[in-house]
Amino acid sequence: MKRTSQPVLIVLALGGGGIGYLVDHLLTAGGRATFAPSGFLPLLLLLLAAATLGLAWPVRRSVRGKSRTRIDPFSAMRAATLARASSLLGAIVAGFGAGLLIFLLSRPVTPQVGSIVAMAALVASAVALVVAALVAEQFCTLPKDPDDRQSDDPAIDDGR
Repeated sequence: MKRTSQPVLIVLALGGGGIGYLVDHLLTAGGRATFAPSGFLPLLLLLLAAATLGLAWPVRRSVRGKSRTRIDPFSAMRAATLARASSLLGAIVAGFGAGLLIFLLSRPVTPQVGSIVAMAALVASAVALVVAALVAEQFCTLPKDPDDRQSDDPAIDDGR
């Protein structure tokens, strides 16, 4: 499995930002209040970051040789998949929250301080989720095996 690339995360964050800005713009154009995410969402994202790191930690210990128990390959793959999904989700939510915050700050009416703090907490916790997920993905990376080297001599590769 390939590692999560930075350009993908940037594109997802920019797309989420555009959607967040557009949602708030359409809501205010329709005469409704701007979108305000729940105050529980940043806490939920931080809990997801902790769970992602917690599931990847035994894999890291097994790979580094500090644990006597051998890790199940399927649980290692689940931890790596959760890390990748969490990084993608974090990038989208960080962009969405940033789009909401940019729209809120670009209005001529001064927004409430509570709204700004809620949006900033959402963006900060989403960025923390991305960082934790990338670290967890690094924990699940296996070191190169010296037996897997490719030789320069094609005759050796053919078994001759």
